[in-house]
Amino acid sequence: MAPSPRPLARRREDTLHRLEHDVDAWVATADANGTPYLVPLSFLWEGETLLISTAATNPTARNLLAGGRVRLTVGPTRDVVLIEGTAQRVEEVPDELGDAFAAKTGFDPRRGRNYPYFRIRPELIQAWREVDELAGRDLMVAGEWLV
Repeated sequence: MAPSPRPLARRREDTLHRLEHDVDAWVATADANGTPYLVPLSFLWEGETLLISTAATNPTARNLLAGGRVRLTVGPTRDVVLIEGTAQRVEEVPDELGDAFAAKTGFDPRRGRNYPYFRIRPELIQAWREVDELAGRDLMVAGEWLV
């Protein structure tokens, strides 16, 4: 028997737990022609934003620099967190933040390669497990938590 749908407050708690503890997300961007690009990337949740890093030469970095729009998902398909937002390149990452990113993700972009960091500011966050949670899946709209 499937569990009952979670109330929104519980979904927010579960979402924050996933953002704090999960390591990887599927990150989708598109180029100026609308050609989509989807890659798995590690992230660090900073409490209000996500920090990612990727090679400057790959389509994700180019798309983020050109347009800044991003959509990502965290978790399995039957317990997904979907986030839409904007990304900005982070020019200087303090050592403490770089160390936290490296400790969580197991990869340190500061070590000799051209891997810029990007900070993603969520504008929409949705969370659901099954069809019975699709109604009311919005947890954040226009950058504001609903619960």
